[in-house]
Amino acid sequence: MDIEQKQAEHIDYFVKQASILKGSALQNVVVEATSHPSLFAFSEILSVPNVLELQGSEHSIFIDLLRMFAHGTWSEYKSVASHLPKLVPDQVLKLKQLTVLTLAETNKVLPYETLMQELDVTNVRELEDFLINDCMYVGIVRGKLDQLRRCFEVQFAAGRDLRPEQLGNMNQTLANWLSTSDNLLVSIQEKIKWADTTSELDKKHRKEVDERVEEVKKTLSLKVSDSDISYRFYGDIDFRGHDEVFSEHGGVMDFEEDRSRPK
Repeated sequence: MDIEQKQAEHIDYFVKQASILKGSALQNVVVEATSHPSLFAFSEILSVPNVLELQGSEHSIFIDLLRMFAHGTWSEYKSVASHLPKLVPDQVLKLKQLTVLTLAETNKVLPYETLMQELDVTNVRELEDFLINDCMYVGIVRGKLDQLRRCFEVQFAAGRDLRPEQLGNMNQTLANWLSTSDNLLVSIQEKIKWADTTSELDKKHRKEVDERVEEVKKTLSLKVSDSDISYRFYGDIDFRGHDEVFSEHGGVMDFEEDRSRPK
C-alpha cells in the first residue's frame, strides 16, 4: 500500500474522530494525530468545524499545535515552544521529518550543515541515520547521501499542507499550466489538421498518377496491337526471287526451250 493511500485512510479516521468530539476531548485527537508515524497532512483535520471552534477558547493551544504540524518546522516550534504544549518524543520526530519536507520544497541539494542546524543534530552520523531510517525508509523522501560533498541530493519529497500565503502562487502556477496546456492543445490540433490535409493531397496525387499510368498502359497496348496486325499482313506476301518466279509453269516462257525450237 503506497503512502498516499495510507494518508487518506488515516486522515479519514481522524476527521471522523474530530467530528464527534468537542472542547478538551479533542486534545487526545490532536496528540494522537501529530504523533502518528504515517500521518503527514493535517489540513483536513484543521477544517473540521469542531476543531475550528477551539480558536479563541481555553483550548486554543491545541489548534495552534495542529497548525504548527501542518505548516511549521522544528526551529519555528522552538521559537514559540513556551506558548504551545510540550511535545512527546514521537511528536518531536514527526516535526523534524516535516522540517526535511519543507527544506526539500525549495532546494534539491540540502547541505549537511543546514540540516544539522535545522534538526538539532550534532554530527554527520546521526544526521545520516535520521535521513535513512526516519525519512527514506518511511517513504517521505528519496535521495542520495553525498559524504564527499556533505549534502543530501533530493530526488523525491512528499508534499506538505499548503500554507495560506502559498495559495496565490499555487493558483498562478495552475493558471499558467492551464494556459500552456490550451496552447499545446491548439498546436496539436493544427498539426493533426495539417497531417490530414497532407494525407488527402497525397491520396489525390497517387490517384492522378495511377490514372496516368493506366492511360499509358492503354496507349502502349493499342500500339502493340497495331504492330502485330502489320506483321501478320506483310508476312503473307510472297517475297521469293525472280528466278523462282520465272521458272514456274504457266509463267514466262523458258529461255532454253525457246532456243532448241526450229526457226
